[in-house]
Amino acid sequence: MKNSVSITLLVASLALLAGCPNKPKTQPDQPQTPTTSDTSGLDTSPVSSDETAIQGPSGELLSKRIVYFDFDRAEIGADSQSVVTAHAAFLSKNPNFKVRLEGHADERGSREYNIGLGERRGQAVRRAMLLQGVAEVQLSTVSYGEERPASAGSDEQAYAQNRRVEIVYLK
Repeated sequence: MKNSVSITLLVASLALLAGCPNKPKTQPDQPQTPTTSDTSGLDTSPVSSDETAIQGPSGELLSKRIVYFDFDRAEIGADSQSVVTAHAAFLSKNPNFKVRLEGHADERGSREYNIGLGERRGQAVRRAMLLQGVAEVQLSTVSYGEERPASAGSDEQAYAQNRRVEIVYLK
């Protein structure tokens, strides 16, 4: 009986969270430059109306901020290793920078499963960065599951774009 009540409360909580409207987004007056010893090639203009996000470093690999995954997988593919390595090297040399690793999934699977899959994907990128010298305090993860698709659609091309971890630089 307790399990039934707990499950009912969990489902009700998820339904309430899903129905909550987003807060109105505001633009900051001026972007602030992060304090660090190495800001060469750094664009600090906000990438979203989330006031804590910044553009982050630029460069061939550092300008790539998305790690894609295979269907129902949380292992970083060989084609994304160089992107993760480049960001890890930058972060380990610049301890004042922090990133949020945002895990995503395509729409297939249940909401709960996709939240878990997005979390596993974010944690995979986090572990890879930690192994390459990034401090734990520089990394945070969040899973959006299927809730923030990069591409609308129900075909393989859209699904492939939605199976990802986004690397978001923070102030």
